[in-house]
Amino acid sequence: MKITIGEIARQAGVSTGTVSRVINGKPTVAAETRENVLAVMKKLGYEPDPVARELSRRSKHTLGIWVGAGENRLSPYFSVIWRALLREMQMHATQFIELPVDITPVRRRLDAVLMFHCADIDQRLATLWRRGVPGALIGHHPGVSCVAPDDIGGGRLAAMRLLALGHRDLLHLTVADEHQWAVDRAAGFTAALAEHGGQSLAPVILRGGGSVLGGYRLMRDAWQQGHRPTGIFCATDEMAVGALGALADLSVAVPEQVSVLGFDGLVDLYPGLASVAQDIPAIAHEAVALALGAIERDAVRHVVVPVKIVEGSTLGPAPRKS
Repeated sequence: MKITIGEIARQAGVSTGTVSRVINGKPTVAAETRENVLAVMKKLGYEPDPVARELSRRSKHTLGIWVGAGENRLSPYFSVIWRALLREMQMHATQFIELPVDITPVRRRLDAVLMFHCADIDQRLATLWRRGVPGALIGHHPGVSCVAPDDIGGGRLAAMRLLALGHRDLLHLTVADEHQWAVDRAAGFTAALAEHGGQSLAPVILRGGGSVLGGYRLMRDAWQQGHRPTGIFCATDEMAVGALGALADLSVAVPEQVSVLGFDGLVDLYPGLASVAQDIPAIAHEAVALALGAIERDAVRHVVVPVKIVEGSTLGPAPRKS
């Protein structure tokens, strides 16, 4: 007797749609449910038709990618996460279109929209809801499925690593705009320092452009204004590269005089760059899974992807005070 997915669904206590998603490797099924369905399939000796399975995996969904106004599409970070998102969508055979800032004239059918967190996120979500289009977010926001690196935890990791190396005179270079990720990284950094030294460890925080040039200018101006940190935490690796360039021009030795720690994990930007690395492929995987799950009206999920310190030659012990 031929085993059908209807029989598998009956014995597993799930819908035939859930069985189909398990068979086709869709990421929108809870792990426990997936294991249950797979166990029933094994018990019944069910073998999926490989041709039918391949045909069914060819998604007919169209995802919109909605980038915030002012997003620097030419930045190294954006290029890396963009490529990771495209790889994920190709794996799911999902079509996509990049949406303009104003989507009012867009008439193409959208099954879901994947957004990057931006200043007008509430307005964007309201626009999608009026159009009946579900969304998912790279960032974090109540009421919508989202994924983000552990920015607060990463800021804390940066503080603890610099403290462990003996640094007490600290500088944090971050962006002028109130981007969510920048606010969170600064919050984690300052909170960890406060817990271990109160006001005596409060860092100097300077804000400017989030690019290499922005980091260069902030570091150059800070040094010329008399700031003498031994440990510098930059909100992005691009800013860290700029800061390193300024220190080189100022004849400040790294890491003998000053240690520099970036954030993002784009260590190819600068040989030996120490960084708090986020798992960009994992973020892209979760982002596409959440967007596809939104189409299925899955429950809202908030995913935080862990980060880690990548050691490098720009990080060393604090110099001894003479």
